[in-house]
Amino acid sequence: MRDVPVPALARRCALLGGALLLLTSCGWGGGGDGEGDGGGLPAVPTGVTAKAGSATTVHVMWHAVEDVESYEVYRGGTLVKEVPASRRMVDVTRLSPSTAYVFTVRARDADGRLGPRSREVRATTPAAVADDSAPTRPGDVRGRAAGSRAVQLTWSAATDDREVVSYDVYQGDAKVHSVGGGQTATVVTGLRPGTRYSFTVRARDAADNVSPAGAVVRLTTPGTDDGRATAPTDLRAASHRADGAYYLDLSWIPPDSESPVAEYQIHLDGRAATSLVYGADAPRDRAEYSFYAGREAGVTHRVRVRARLADGTWGGFSAERKVTLGAGGRPGSGSTPGR
Repeated sequence: MRDVPVPALARRCALLGGALLLLTSCGWGGGGDGEGDGGGLPAVPTGVTAKAGSATTVHVMWHAVEDVESYEVYRGGTLVKEVPASRRMVDVTRLSPSTAYVFTVRARDADGRLGPRSREVRATTPAAVADDSAPTRPGDVRGRAAGSRAVQLTWSAATDDREVVSYDVYQGDAKVHSVGGGQTATVVTGLRPGTRYSFTVRARDAADNVSPAGAVVRLTTPGTDDGRATAPTDLRAASHRADGAYYLDLSWIPPDSESPVAEYQIHLDGRAATSLVYGADAPRDRAEYSFYAGREAGVTHRVRVRARLADGTWGGFSAERKVTLGAGGRPGSGSTPGR
């Protein structure tokens, strides 16, 4: 397929056989290493904890820092992990058994500037054991809403022929939390009001054997969320022609959130068409996106966008826009609200 011009900073995705296929991560450049202009350094991450997950892993967690692009996790003075701002936890692997470690976390902003290190937290991995048996599944898993943005989970202890070292908490299929093997309760935060969630708990031993999941806990946080607070705003849609074909050009303002939104879903004519995934440089101000839409002029499409939020759920939809191929203009010049 030949290269075609697209809006500044945008990548192209192709419409083949009526379905959108994502060809690239569609990420924007921006930010680099070293100092940038304006503003102070990112804040110090707070709430940093470290818990041994097995004889060779430690689970590190922290609270979110506003207006950052990524976090760096250090073991002593060595950088061991870098994760996007949408994540606030990481498993540090390939460690040595029976060893004490020190961890710190730093935040990096869009200009590539690193903030100060967090306070040091310590964790000691347990001794390695020859163990091929996984722990039993946690029993009597229960949950309740703790306000509109958190849930409290409890369970009965799993058993193991050696020792349960930690419990992993999953929200859907994603691991979101970990606690020590002596705990049978935890609080999961960063949720949304009026949203349905499902959680499971698994036990882990020192040899990294993981139990089957305990019973699924399904609950809905109280309150209401009509989606407007989490929806992209000011969606604009237009089309342009290049090399005998038409392209839809979209732009929108990301929803206000504590960390940059790294994933969007685009709906075309009432159906989910594609997911747009950014790296650590997800836009904070205005996002832009362009994709192939066909060769026939005069065809009208309806389009809307929603964001995947930090809690793993989809936010509300943007206002729907209509755009007619060949009508001219660029995003922001003549896009028409859907009716």
